[in-house]
Amino acid sequence: NFMNLTKAKFVVNSTYHIHPDDIEIFAEAVRPHIKKTQEIPGCVFYTFSFDLVDTNLCHLAEGWADREVLDKHLVSAIFQEAFTKVLNTVRILDYKGVIYTVSDEGIIKPVKL
Repeated sequence: NFMNLTKAKFVVNSTYHIHPDDIEIFAEAVRPHIKKTQEIPGCVFYTFSFDLVDTNLCHLAEGWADREVLDKHLVSAIFQEAFTKVLNTVRILDYKGVIYTVSDEGIIKPVKL
């Protein structure tokens, strides 16, 4: 759903620093809800990725068409199930999350160097 033509009005950028022994447990906990979340009307993008330098750091990038859809997601059964599983089974060493309100959006085209 990354190429969704809907523009994101709200972007959430979160990082999770995960105990090295819990990386796979974390992935197993969140993997089932990713596709379901991407299919929610109003979800523009929703992706998890692990850092190439610090392999214990996971990045979550979310784009939402409006705040109401984001707020509904945060209390949805899909999210709460994954969130509860992570809280009960994964040692999160550090977490940071920031929400941004987007006023404009454009495409970055690769430039040949």
